[in-house]
Amino acid sequence: MGHFIEVETGVKLFVEDIGEGQPVVFLHGWPVNHKMFEYQSTELVKQGYRFIGIDLRGYGQSDRPASGYDYDRKADDVKAVVEHLQLENIVLAGFSMGGPIAARYMNRHKEFKVSKLMLLAPAAPRFTKTDHFPYGIEASEIDGMIASIQEDRPAFLAEFGKQFFHQEPSDPFKQWFGSLGLEASAHGTIQSALALRDEDGLEDLPGITVPTLLLHGTEDEICPLDFSLYLAEHLADAELIKIENSGHGFVFEEKEKTNNEMIRFLKR
Repeated sequence: MGHFIEVETGVKLFVEDIGEGQPVVFLHGWPVNHKMFEYQSTELVKQGYRFIGIDLRGYGQSDRPASGYDYDRKADDVKAVVEHLQLENIVLAGFSMGGPIAARYMNRHKEFKVSKLMLLAPAAPRFTKTDHFPYGIEASEIDGMIASIQEDRPAFLAEFGKQFFHQEPSDPFKQWFGSLGLEASAHGTIQSALALRDEDGLEDLPGITVPTLLLHGTEDEICPLDFSLYLAEHLADAELIKIENSGHGFVFEEKEKTNNEMIRFLKR
């Protein structure tokens, strides 16, 4: 079932809602949409969980307004979906850019209705280096990415896809994955890149108290494993599982391992 849910006046998000049972709410990465979780949704529904995949503003089938691409507004969007669907006892799962948005939700909205958290190759607590956080890329590299997007977005997405995977995917898969990025608005893609460059989620970490599963590919070239090693040390109740021989796209490269770890954590 698909819902179009108004999260603020004139802005609706598309939400995929499949299955019954405890809701697992997925927040996708940049610059794709909820379809990236298709291999998780099928397994979770089979195991008796309710899969809820949100297309963040600017992505997939959601509206693409001029503003609202900061983490605060995106966290508020998630809360609006949770309230509209009257969800309880949620497991919130954030992948890559969805990770710091999930963390912001937890802190800003006092863990509203969330009983467990999954951070999947999270771009958290921040994506770029600063004087107080030594991991990630230089902020200037984001500026170069934005210039490439404005020059030739399909070519940029194809190149970005190469970084995404450690194992070589099939050509049809590459085409499918690239198409997810092309479904996004160029404006939303760029505005979210600015948020990845500038936003800082270090202050969100003390607001996360629920059990947290960190899943991270050991060969990740986009969000280094250092991010999750840092989070494992700074979250109240975190377990880190390293996904061997896989990169940022471990949810595709090691589907069975990923799904088994998720289900183990959900049943814990």
